[in-house]
Amino acid sequence: MKSVFVLDDKAWAGSSLLYKWQKSLGNYIAVAGQDNSVKVFDRHGHKWTELNLPGHCVGMDWDKDGDILAVIAAKSSSIYLWDASVNKTSQIESGMRDHMSFILWSRTGPLLAVGTVKGNLLIYNQQTSRKIPVLGKHTKKITCGCWSNQNLLALGSEDNTLSISNHEGDTIRQTTLRGEPAEICFSAMKTDERSAQGENTVSLSVEKKILMLFNVLDPENRIELTFQRHYGHIVSYRWYGDGYILIGFSHGYFVVISTHIREIGQELYQAHNHKDSLNSVAISPAVNKAASCGDNSIKIHELSELKDISNVVRLDDETKGLDQLCWTDDGQLLAVSTQKGTLHVFLTKLPILGDSFGTRLAYLTSLLEVTVSNQVEGESPVAIEVEVEPTFIAMGPYHVAVGMNNRAWFYALLKDIEYLGTIASMCLNADYAAALFEGKVQLHMIEGRDQEEKKQMKLFPDDDRKGRILCHALTADFLYYGTDSGNVSCVLVEDWTTVSSYSHSVSVRKVFPDLNGTRLVFIDDKNGGFLLSTATDSCSELPNFSPTITGVLWDNWHADRGVFVAYDDDKVYTYALHKTTIYGPRVVLVGSTPLLFSQKPLLLHNGDLTCQTASGKTSEVTLSTHSFLKHSTSTSSDSPPELSKQLGQALKLKRFHEALDLCKLAGSNSDWAELGKACLVHMEVELAIQVYRMSGNVAMVLSLQGIQGREDMNLRAGHLAMFLGDYNLAQDLYLSSSYPIAALEMRRDLLHWDSALMLAKRLAEDQISFISKEYAVHLEFIGDYVNALAHYEKGMTHNNKEHDEACQAGVARMSIRMGDIRRGAAQAIQHPNRVLKKECGAILESMKQFSEAAQLYEKGQYYDKAASVYIRCKNWAKVGELLPHVSSPKIHLQYAKAKEADGKYKEAAQAYESAKDWDNMIRVLLDHLNNPEDAVRIVRETQSIEGAKMVARFFLLLNDYGSAIHFLVLSQCNDEAFQLAQQHGQMEVYADIIGPEATQEDYQSIALYFEGEKKHLQAGKFFQKCGQYSRVRTLPCSEALPCVQLNTSVRVLNDEDGSLTNQLIDYLMGESDGMPKDAKYLFRLYMALQQYREAARTAIIIAREEQCAGNYRNAHDVLFSMYTELQAQKIKIPAEMATNLMILHSYLLVKIHVKRGDHLKGARMLIRVSNNISKFPAHVVPILTSAVIECHRAGLKNSSFSFAAMLMRPEYRNEIDPKYRKKIEAMVRRPDTSELEEETTPCPFCGFQLPQNELLCISCKNNLPYCIATGRHMLKEDWSVCPHCEFPALYSQFNLLLETEKVCPMCSETLSVQQVKKISDCSPYLQADELDQ
Repeated sequence: MKSVFVLDDKAWAGSSLLYKWQKSLGNYIAVAGQDNSVKVFDRHGHKWTELNLPGHCVGMDWDKDGDILAVIAAKSSSIYLWDASVNKTSQIESGMRDHMSFILWSRTGPLLAVGTVKGNLLIYNQQTSRKIPVLGKHTKKITCGCWSNQNLLALGSEDNTLSISNHEGDTIRQTTLRGEPAEICFSAMKTDERSAQGENTVSLSVEKKILMLFNVLDPENRIELTFQRHYGHIVSYRWYGDGYILIGFSHGYFVVISTHIREIGQELYQAHNHKDSLNSVAISPAVNKAASCGDNSIKIHELSELKDISNVVRLDDETKGLDQLCWTDDGQLLAVSTQKGTLHVFLTKLPILGDSFGTRLAYLTSLLEVTVSNQVEGESPVAIEVEVEPTFIAMGPYHVAVGMNNRAWFYALLKDIEYLGTIASMCLNADYAAALFEGKVQLHMIEGRDQEEKKQMKLFPDDDRKGRILCHALTADFLYYGTDSGNVSCVLVEDWTTVSSYSHSVSVRKVFPDLNGTRLVFIDDKNGGFLLSTATDSCSELPNFSPTITGVLWDNWHADRGVFVAYDDDKVYTYALHKTTIYGPRVVLVGSTPLLFSQKPLLLHNGDLTCQTASGKTSEVTLSTHSFLKHSTSTSSDSPPELSKQLGQALKLKRFHEALDLCKLAGSNSDWAELGKACLVHMEVELAIQVYRMSGNVAMVLSLQGIQGREDMNLRAGHLAMFLGDYNLAQDLYLSSSYPIAALEMRRDLLHWDSALMLAKRLAEDQISFISKEYAVHLEFIGDYVNALAHYEKGMTHNNKEHDEACQAGVARMSIRMGDIRRGAAQAIQHPNRVLKKECGAILESMKQFSEAAQLYEKGQYYDKAASVYIRCKNWAKVGELLPHVSSPKIHLQYAKAKEADGKYKEAAQAYESAKDWDNMIRVLLDHLNNPEDAVRIVRETQSIEGAKMVARFFLLLNDYGSAIHFLVLSQCNDEAFQLAQQHGQMEVYADIIGPEATQEDYQSIALYFEGEKKHLQAGKFFQKCGQYSRVRTLPCSEALPCVQLNTSVRVLNDEDGSLTNQLIDYLMGESDGMPKDAKYLFRLYMALQQYREAARTAIIIAREEQCAGNYRNAHDVLFSMYTELQAQKIKIPAEMATNLMILHSYLLVKIHVKRGDHLKGARMLIRVSNNISKFPAHVVPILTSAVIECHRAGLKNSSFSFAAMLMRPEYRNEIDPKYRKKIEAMVRRPDTSELEEETTPCPFCGFQLPQNELLCISCKNNLPYCIATGRHMLKEDWSVCPHCEFPALYSQFNLLLETEKVCPMCSETLSVQQVKKISDCSPYLQADELDQ
């Protein structure tokens, strides 16, 4: 609170003051002390007049309008009236003989009530000058009273009574009190329902201890409220709000109670406001504040929240304490009197007057002080003392105008101008001032010379018929005004001509142009807000415009020219003009910001709103719609919803770069999408590309790059609208662009065929056929066949073959769909496309038109489908014709079943075979065609289980049990096969058939059967197969032999103690029955026991027996297999075995060489064999005969003679073949001893030269390895081995041999020349031979 003035008159010193503010206006304050005068001061503390009285003043009051002050003095019966408007004092005689004690004006009329010290009453009507004396109203001095709104008068007297009278002075109610009354008030108690009875309650304090509430309508039920003793006595109380009473107590307490009947007696608020004492309380509804004084301090409370103390003023000079508080009606000024006789006046509320121009502000900071500041530019505030208390302020770039009534003072010039009427508002620019008064605007130059002022001034409007001007505004170049007829006019101030005028439907109350004057917001008489573009005269209504809005401010920030706020008493609403969008110009409501009580916005700059407060100061309010500004440059800790909200605000305000920063900070995918969408709406293509690139939307980036650089704004906007999915808008924009065909292209791409056809008729008639065809395809897909047919027919061009064929195909399909089958089928048959035939066939098939469907399928070469449909209509003849072309087994199967039903079994069997239904084919072959041979063949080929069962049953009927068992096994019916074999003694057959695929149970069943039949051989075999070796051991040895023969080892037989092994050996050696058994059994037993040395000896015996029997190949194979086995087991080869194998191999080589015609090699091998002829007892003579013949042929005459002489021995002579006998005898009689000398080759061990066929080196005594191809000893430089048996061979000779032979002469494995490799280093083989020796 600011002190306005202090009144300190020497005449008042040391006494309490009586004072009253002028009602309503509050321009004057009347003050009386102990001297015989009343002094009147204006609101700035200047003495205005003084009333001299015969005694000191005992009472005074202003009438309801504040025009007349009535005063009464001690020791006088006169009433003194001072008229403020003419500054004149008059005196009225009361006619009463006693002195006056009380005076009070009515609240509603010109009635003045005056009470006397003896209790009499006078009611004076100031208008009619009528006096109504009422004698004896009270018996003692009237001390207090109050008028009601209904002109009832309540009076309190020292006689302890309360009277209530009407305006004529007639007593309506009178009641006796417990003590002396004080401070009477009329008011209405708080009730549940609104009462229409008005002020029906009289409140008063009794003896300053009790607060009594007296209901005029219910006098019996009065309410008396007493308070806690430590509060002290009641100093003062005030009603406020909806039935609340604020009471001040002498001990400094400050209490609020409610008069609602349910709450009465309860304290709603209590505070010890002053430490020692409280002197007075006051309430101002105008500013919604309460004040209390005491202890040299004044405290101001907010009535809306009493806990909030808005101000505390200390008056330290007032040592005697404070006295009374009183507010002006408007709440601007608060007066406080003190005990020592001074009066302090404080400013509690200023008229909120201010104006701005650009970023400069002018606002009222005291009653006679205006402050000019420019916080944005950083200029220091300048305070200007003004002449008068202004009612308006106008700000220009270089001047401030303040004024009241019809005068305005211009500061910077310090000159004043008088106008033709009371100024309602004023505006300034650099050179001109515009004042609005009485429906007209006067425009004049501020600094014009006096003689030129008339030339430099003009009144608007020129013509009174244009209406009264209700509002105006001035920019640098233009004057705007709005009239009651709804016109908004724009005047160019340079030449004072009206350049544009917009006509609105109702009167325009306020106009608010932007800084440039290109756009303005106006508010009409219906409280609607509109944005007018003065250049184009286009007007749009502001969305969600509150009817309580009183003013508009445009943002002065250079980049926010399209942002403005509209404000009322409680809120500021932020709006943004989106000038360039794909939807055209539009205004959006961004959001609202709450305003504190009693604040008036003066200036908006980049989201910061400067407001003027009632205390004459300014405050900064940051708009909630600009909260993103404090985050866009710093790291954000806001939650995602808050970030999204800020992003939305930034986008609505077109602050795209700040929005981009927000997204970079912590934007979600939806935030990026929102930013991208906003860039598209505002046609910010470059920024949109950047946004979509950063959010990873490649498709959108490529699409936007495709339209970058398009100069046609409508075309560009059309593309952007299409990207946003607003296709109708996109079409409108395309059509208004330089490339309208884009609308057609878009509709085609979107498959919007109706729209595309309509556009094609306007833009591209040559495209109608193609669009019709595409539309028809779409209609066919959704089932609208009628329209599809019509569009297919419209789509024919008669010059585009491929397109016309597609249309014809559509016509064919749609004709069939519509029931015109003949036409559709005929067109489909004529059409070259076979797929169409299939489609039409499918449609006909779904319509159950099988005959036509089948014909179309057949024409289209869809034979499977055709046959299937022919089957459905039982046309078997057609099916038979098509069968050679049909690949579907299902159709063959259907045909086969039909033929079988007709009794045509042969055709049925063929069809079953084509269908690969082997079971049914076998059934037909057996049951109807009696052709088991083919049935058996098919079962063997296909392994059909069911077929095998059928064949088995067939053979069973023929009593062919072997075949039946075979096929039962084949069909996996092993149990039935076993039972059949058991019943008919065919177990051997069953056992052979079941083979290796049988289970252990099958083998056990067979073994048990054979055991029961005493066939131990078979029983042992199958016990062994099922792993029951203990059962094998229980069989007699004679029956166990086959087990040995089948390589069943004794180890596997689980012969822990060797008893079975010994028993077998004794049996095989003949020791148990004196009959040695075949040595091969013993050999196999030794092999099973892994006793390889014994097995080797046995093998030699076996080989000898085979040799004696003349089975030389068998003997060779036995020795060879044993040789390789011993080698594998790394056991030394017995010399006898190696020698016998060599001799037998030499014998086998003879045949090979003789057959090849190499008689020398054959002769050399026969010489080796003949030298060991005792090992071939069965063929001595034939071998010697061959040796004689071959040696003779090879030129080995001496050897031939020696073997011929051997044959001439008596034991052999008679066995010689007769055809050779004479030749041999002649050879012996005439011997030829010439001999071809044998070539020598080096020993592979020591290199000693030896005959080729010599296998024992006489030098190093080594047995030499021999060549399996020639029988000669091996040579180091000509070494190779058989890859199968690894026996050595001379590489050169082996290759010669393999040119005619295909097998290895030793192991009889197939061999080719390519498989034999020459070995350069044969030392490993020679070392092995040395080890063997």
